[in-house]
Amino acid sequence: MSTDDQHVPLPGSERKAPTQAMKLGATEPHKRMSVSVYLRRGNAQQFDHVLEGHTRGTGLQAQGPLTKKEFAERFSADPKDIALVEKFAAACGLQVEARDPARRLVVLGGTAEKMAAAFRVTLEQYEVNGSVFRAREGFIFVPLELQQVVVGVFGLDARPQARAHFRLGRKRPGGKGVEAAAPASRSYNPTEVARIYRFPTNLTGAGETIGIVELGGGYKEADLQTYFASLGVAQPPSVQGVSVDGGANQPSGDPNSADGEVALDIEVAGAVAPGARQKVFFAPNTDQGFQDAISQAIHDSDVTLVSISWGQAEAGYTAQALTAFNQTLQDAVTLGKTVFVAAGDNGSSDGETDGKNHVDFPASSPYVVACGGTTLEADPATGAINSEVVWNESAANEGATGGGVSDVFSRPDYQGNAHVPLPQGSGGGRGVPDVAAVADPVTGFNVLIDGQTVVTGGTSAVAPLYAGLFALVNEGLRAAKKGRAGFVHPVLYANPEVFRDITQGNNGAFTAGPGWDATTGLGSPLGDQILAALKAQPVAGSDLPV
Repeated sequence: MSTDDQHVPLPGSERKAPTQAMKLGATEPHKRMSVSVYLRRGNAQQFDHVLEGHTRGTGLQAQGPLTKKEFAERFSADPKDIALVEKFAAACGLQVEARDPARRLVVLGGTAEKMAAAFRVTLEQYEVNGSVFRAREGFIFVPLELQQVVVGVFGLDARPQARAHFRLGRKRPGGKGVEAAAPASRSYNPTEVARIYRFPTNLTGAGETIGIVELGGGYKEADLQTYFASLGVAQPPSVQGVSVDGGANQPSGDPNSADGEVALDIEVAGAVAPGARQKVFFAPNTDQGFQDAISQAIHDSDVTLVSISWGQAEAGYTAQALTAFNQTLQDAVTLGKTVFVAAGDNGSSDGETDGKNHVDFPASSPYVVACGGTTLEADPATGAINSEVVWNESAANEGATGGGVSDVFSRPDYQGNAHVPLPQGSGGGRGVPDVAAVADPVTGFNVLIDGQTVVTGGTSAVAPLYAGLFALVNEGLRAAKKGRAGFVHPVLYANPEVFRDITQGNNGAFTAGPGWDATTGLGSPLGDQILAALKAQPVAGSDLPV
């Protein structure tokens, strides 16, 4: 559809038709649907100043985190902007289902027919491998007065947006089902990995809450109880499912489904930080569900750390999605919350077939800790590491750590001395990942999924492992009256000695070497040294939350 004198294309909203999908016809016109409309930030210049203070600070929480109330008072969407969206909705026969000014979110509901007319789009049904979904092609159109007000509109298109970055261990020849790793390699309990990586002892993560984002699948409470008991965890973590956009804890019974991701995240984080509560945010696997789940987790009053093990190549997102997601991740920085994201399991191409290098998003956001993967051979009894190299089993079709250089986000200040390779184009420059840990499914984690004990790897395991580690770190920092780690990048990059440098291996286009590299970042953690380095940082104020 073309623009007219009243409606204009929403910048960054253009989408191509789904590939390798069969078009089934128009979406049923009377089908009820909801869309999430994200608005521009109030007091944007002031927010940028606050954000810069956090990202360039040399001390711990250089400016101190904002409380939820402070954030809402200073940086919510302008009431006038919300009123404009509500006026637009009323004129189009749509209903306002929810408003969240702090998240800059207005949810609109209505029939597919009225949504299509309001945003000047054509909604079609597509099918891939038995899965039917709604999609659109081209731009979203909005009234001229909303062009600068609206950052993104999500929910018109419901195609799958992200992949879970977990991989089950290889099957032995002739074996039935998923078994432990191949002979000559061994797998680990998360508690053993914590010992190998020298996680702080005598800490449990008490007082912390890890928000885990999931786009499908579910967990069984009985599995969690059995699993933690098998590890000798006397008091299992409190785990609460949270519904986002109709998502729910719905285990399928198949360990190779999204259930594998959910169980892996909960069990790894909970095993290393059993004292930390967990909130698991279940949402549909769409750009709307993904964005809404991240936003809800970050703005949840309880959540202090966030783990995200889903994503796909930057090229798979619209520009409006990259912008809206990244702005939400900026919110986490000012709220003092640390976000850990899996860097992907498909090497330097990130699974794309155009012959170019790609990095995974949201791992490529400069406001998250991007988590890459290694292959680990160690003795958990002594903690001695015999070998740790870049995870790359792509020759056996078993994956490789993601890593490379963003084509979208510029190189952040904290990577100024990291010798990040040049991006492929004129934009971009942010290096991925920041950190790493064991991810190879051949030397992966023992977990319990849908009643089956399996070995699981992928960078999906690394994000919750670091979230658990930093639950311990935050507990230690609060005991030392240092607040929480928050935006931790400047401290980590200034203290590379708190990581075990990985210098062997590659992920395709990029090779490991001394210092930061685009395969395993700064390296695998020396947990006790990370805590010590953060404790040594100055604190700007004494009003940090405890």
